[in-house]
Amino acid sequence: MRAAIEAFDEGADVALLSKIHPVRSHSGAAEGGINAALGNASEDSPEEHAYDTVKGSDYLGDQDAITILCDEAPADVHQLERWGAVFSRTPEGKIAQRPFGAAGAPRTAYAADITGHVLIQVLYEQVMRRDLRVYEEYFAWQLVVDDDRCQGVIAWDLLNGGLKTIGAKTVILATGGAGRLYAGTTNAYACTGDGMAMAFQVGVALEDMEMMQFHPTTLAPTGVLITEGCRGEGAYLLNSENDRFLERYAPNAMELASRDVISRAEQTEIDEGRGVDGNVLLDLRHLGAEKILERLPGTRELAMVFAGIDPIHEPIPVRPGAHYHMGGVDTDVWGRTSLEGLYAAGECACVSVHGANRLGGNALMETITFGKRSGKHAAEWALTNTTIEVPSSVESDAERRLKELLDRTEGERPWSIRNELAETMHVNFGVFRREDQMKRQGDIVAGLRERYERVVVDDKGEIFNNDLTQALELGFLLDLADGMIVAGVARKESRGAHARPDDYPERDDEQFLKHTIVRLDEDGRTRLEWRPVTMTKWEPKERTY
Repeated sequence: MRAAIEAFDEGADVALLSKIHPVRSHSGAAEGGINAALGNASEDSPEEHAYDTVKGSDYLGDQDAITILCDEAPADVHQLERWGAVFSRTPEGKIAQRPFGAAGAPRTAYAADITGHVLIQVLYEQVMRRDLRVYEEYFAWQLVVDDDRCQGVIAWDLLNGGLKTIGAKTVILATGGAGRLYAGTTNAYACTGDGMAMAFQVGVALEDMEMMQFHPTTLAPTGVLITEGCRGEGAYLLNSENDRFLERYAPNAMELASRDVISRAEQTEIDEGRGVDGNVLLDLRHLGAEKILERLPGTRELAMVFAGIDPIHEPIPVRPGAHYHMGGVDTDVWGRTSLEGLYAAGECACVSVHGANRLGGNALMETITFGKRSGKHAAEWALTNTTIEVPSSVESDAERRLKELLDRTEGERPWSIRNELAETMHVNFGVFRREDQMKRQGDIVAGLRERYERVVVDDKGEIFNNDLTQALELGFLLDLADGMIVAGVARKESRGAHARPDDYPERDDEQFLKHTIVRLDEDGRTRLEWRPVTMTKWEPKERTY
């Protein structure tokens, strides 16, 4: 939405296409806040924000992109405020800011614990104000590539049925993450990596795909996110022995260490028998009812609805869950990909501001800042270039592929493959990575891809054919899983979210201070390359909290 708004304001003819209604976007689950060095709670600066982000990324983040994000964040947050974002306030009336993990200052602006929900509503109001065309419930399936340019998208019209082609001089992918690769995830059912996979299938590179972040506090068994804002407000993490175990893992930052450090600490406690039914406990009781009701009302409601627990009176059982993909479509700082006319922004892109580990509060900020930048550049390109032409052969090829799938009457149902993929990824490519497990997962994914070629869609109807779209989503997920495993096996070190405790427990800057780049070759095989990290002023050093 932020990209569409900026492109329109630059003078372009813009349409927004989404497989769900925009206000149902998964960004609504981003609860804790948005990072900007406003300096309302303590001394702060964009440079300090940038350093914390570089350190948090385990030095894999590109420092030019990180500097842009942190420099532009304060003005972008103030613009959201002017548009009507109702942020929580300090007694003096300034935007309130809370501490978040691995941040050197309280810089996370928030609206209670429903920040993402508030921002979605505000941005959708701006979309409506500009009277932008919104193709709601259009499932983007394939990019249109002709004359070495991206010239639009082929989508399935969920509401009316049938394939529809929308031509465009520029296309911005902003389709979010792929958490549905995992059984335990905070991600909505819609988060199936569509944009990443569509770009991958037309030869665009994906960067750092092994870097899947596990959030430390998700509700079992649903995976519903319990915000980092709880720990920002002072909540404790306890094991079965009522011990604040983070004293052993992050003695200075404790519950405000980086997410990868805390997730590994929790998983270690659980694996060594100090968990509670496969969880640890998040204790808010000492915060008091008044503070919980004022600053964390959504968290209390989630705990009561999904776990039957009132955090005012008892701790919440939590465990690590797949949460955020630091990797994604390889772009420059304007969102441009290697394919002319194609851009990407937000979680589906890798610009790379998060490197090997994202800081809480930086994701919403990335969507706004790089959504704005990609919208601006895409509009400028579209306004100075030629018309578009979608060849009829592209449409007829897509129709033929879809007909083959729908005409099939015998085969395996998509859900069984999807469930097996999610369960095995969680076991073999989770918080900890081990060579034999990753290679075994590669064999499993290869087998699942073979089975996928014979998948059958029972619903042959046109209207709201979720059976069809879920089968297509499964294809996207299988492509991405393959890229993740190839990159993960090749990165023979531990860095950020990629932890190999058995064979390569240390970070290896000499060999692996570089990005993994995966792309499809002409034969449909995943090929791996490497690219140096962009360094400006911060040299790597030991990362402790």
